[in-house]
Amino acid sequence: MAWDDEDLVNGAMPLWAQIADRLRQAIGDGDFAEGDDLPSESQLISRFGISRATARNALNQLESEGLVERRSGKGTTVLPARVELPLNLLSSFSDDMISRGLTPGYGEISILVDKAHKRAAEALDIPVETDVVRVERLLLANGAAIAHSTSWLSPAFVPIDTIAAAKAIATKPLYRWLETEHGVRVTHGTEIIEGGVADVRLAKQLDVPVGSAVLNATRTARTKDGRPIEYVERNYRADRYRYRVELVRP
Repeated sequence: MAWDDEDLVNGAMPLWAQIADRLRQAIGDGDFAEGDDLPSESQLISRFGISRATARNALNQLESEGLVERRSGKGTTVLPARVELPLNLLSSFSDDMISRGLTPGYGEISILVDKAHKRAAEALDIPVETDVVRVERLLLANGAAIAHSTSWLSPAFVPIDTIAAAKAIATKPLYRWLETEHGVRVTHGTEIIEGGVADVRLAKQLDVPVGSAVLNATRTARTKDGRPIEYVERNYRADRYRYRVELVRP
């Protein structure tokens, strides 16, 4: 049954909420795919005999949920689905994307020897200004930029004289590369997530307007015996990525 087959019902649920609920379900079912246009306010008014305010409220609700983008004169367009990651799961970006049916990829990649700044040095338990391998990557999901990531790798596990071999990171998930090339496995870590906004450089990298909302995540990844191996600063497009927390009441 199509989303607009049945008339609306006057009852406890407002008419705008009924329309939003139907369109939300249609997007989830794939009836409206990424990039498709939703019915306009005028089309909703014609189909259901509602006021313009009711039609506008329904579409505005979907926009507030990050499902669509509304532009004056251009209508309402379905956005790419947000990638959702459980907070208790530590995995590579590539594995995250694959598990959600998306194709991971990398845009601009920089792999070089750099001085560890204070935050990286403290996380890796090394002196400030220690030479380390730094990996900077633009992360893609289905060919579109979703995050920018910068990793500092502990010289105890990835010596700086192996940087030539580190070029393989360009084609492999980082944690898998660490395991196969250096025999070390990331088993756990600590991550801090904060809200932020995109500056000029990050906005260009993520292809978003300057000042757009981003999720800033910093992670220290460790081996089984607790030794730090990676410190990473990752900036996600807030309109494409979200975290999920499972809560249990004591």
